[in-house]
Amino acid sequence: MSTLEIKNLKVAVEGNEILHGVNLTINSGEIAGIMGRNGSGKSTLSKTIFGHPDYEVTEGDILFNGESILEMSTDQRANLGLFLGFQGPTAIEGVTLSNFIRSAMHAKNPEAKLENPIKFHRRLRKDLESMGLESSFLSRGVNENASGGERKKGEMIQMKYLNPTIAILDEIDSGLDIDALRTVAENIIRQREEGNTGFLLITHYNRLLTHTKPDVIHLMHQGKIVKTGGPELAVELEEKGYENLVREANN
Repeated sequence: MSTLEIKNLKVAVEGNEILHGVNLTINSGEIAGIMGRNGSGKSTLSKTIFGHPDYEVTEGDILFNGESILEMSTDQRANLGLFLGFQGPTAIEGVTLSNFIRSAMHAKNPEAKLENPIKFHRRLRKDLESMGLESSFLSRGVNENASGGERKKGEMIQMKYLNPTIAILDEIDSGLDIDALRTVAENIIRQREEGNTGFLLITHYNRLLTHTKPDVIHLMHQGKIVKTGGPELAVELEEKGYENLVREANN
């Protein structure tokens, strides 16, 4: 089992502290959800895990299998088996999805023998179709002329082929209709079962968590995790709202 451990993490942006001592553990094969209002620090946490240069770790540590990754570059962290699904995936003009994924796979494991390009292309086309994406996505730039929902589905395709140990998905459910949400959830569950991937699902709503059935839910407020519970915590959040539950947690 692999483990991503966040210990007393304090993070500042331009001298302003955003995270105030976050403690969190994510194991391979487990699904954790993290919920909170806008500005509570959820995206700051995800970007810090991947070494975004704007986020300064002032205290604490991030450990992968017991080893600190704070001095590692973003690509080194990815090569360990970490994956980040972006809240707003950007377009990369001139780089096709097929070439992008093959290059990422090779960078992650240079010694591995890659699948024949033609067979790989055919397999990728089938996976695109299973996600409800047109085959034209293969030949255009990554996320080029794609809707928000299509970009999120593209993140799921990338995740499948990179087969990460731990995946952090930042609001992967935003911009998805009911059918697309179910498709994304099914891919998360499949990746957990087949790849033994551990997940941290960052979201505002219970919709995604209802489908993925997480093992644990964390409530984040003002840069701290103030309450942790089972799947019932997400339901309680929808019923009571953030303000009431945070007040209860602080009492």
